[in-house]
Amino acid sequence: MALGDIFCWKMVDFRDRLHRNMFMEDIKIHKRFRADRQCVIYEGGCLDLLRQIPDKSIQLVVTSPPYNIGKEYEKKVRLQRYLENQRKVIEECVRVLANEGSLCWQTGNYVDNGAVVPLDSVLYPFFVEHGLLLRNRVIWHFEHGLHCSKRFSGRHETIMWYTRATKNYVFNLDPVRVPQKYPGKKHFKGPKAGQYSCNPLGKNPGDVWDIPNVKSNHVEKTAHPCQFPVELIERLVLSMTNENDWVLDPYAGAGTSIIAAIRHGRRGVGAEIEHEYIQIARERIGKSINGTLKVRPMHKPKYDPKAAGNKLTKSPWKTEDAQEYLFTG
Repeated sequence: MALGDIFCWKMVDFRDRLHRNMFMEDIKIHKRFRADRQCVIYEGGCLDLLRQIPDKSIQLVVTSPPYNIGKEYEKKVRLQRYLENQRKVIEECVRVLANEGSLCWQTGNYVDNGAVVPLDSVLYPFFVEHGLLLRNRVIWHFEHGLHCSKRFSGRHETIMWYTRATKNYVFNLDPVRVPQKYPGKKHFKGPKAGQYSCNPLGKNPGDVWDIPNVKSNHVEKTAHPCQFPVELIERLVLSMTNENDWVLDPYAGAGTSIIAAIRHGRRGVGAEIEHEYIQIARERIGKSINGTLKVRPMHKPKYDPKAAGNKLTKSPWKTEDAQEYLFTG
């Protein structure tokens, strides 16, 4: 990373922390939505919360709904019934979405008898029927999860980013730029020959995001089995909202979306039906407000086991042994 990049990011980080501290001084966690509040975690169904929210008042809707795969917080139902419920929630989310706002629906796969149904694809028509445009299909890549034996192990999920049919939707690229691969690169020819060709603040992160998911050794891990990493939502909050905007998560879980919002001077609201997760969310949000919540920082390099001297990176298998295992079981 170039020295200039480091300086710029340090200044941005200092500015964000200064503003965040000023914004957080008087934040209280409320149980019901009101436009003059800053933080709301509603215990109950998301449709009940959405009925409290006025039309076109939310700048960013970001969530990861249940995948209907029988996790502890959901009851598995027929796929058609699940889709009908999602359709109702999406309709309400579109209603509360601001004219220049964004809606980010993060999904994985529904799996039935070994057959994979990509939820981003089957949900797509529900957004389009309300006139929303798909701006990006972001792939979130991670390295840990369940190991499959009869298909390749799933190591990505999808964030579908929609806006209304307008050219004036909010998109701030500078706060989410990542380090340039070649910061010293210069223009080879033309009127700018010899000048640096890279943006000093970094490059566009693209639509494939390699961010660690929250597993047992992650600093943010709670009892929630399917938890967002804060930095994933921070990238969406910083790029798609401005200070003091509302961020809504209809399936709040452990409160990560609200945390990402208030960490950067935005307002956060979410709904959760499980009392245990409400307690976890309130505790995490409280720690975020007083500055004691541990999170994995944005732009932190991923763990390199070889660079860390991890002995488990050296394979105990010789080539011939591996081949014998392959053919004998």
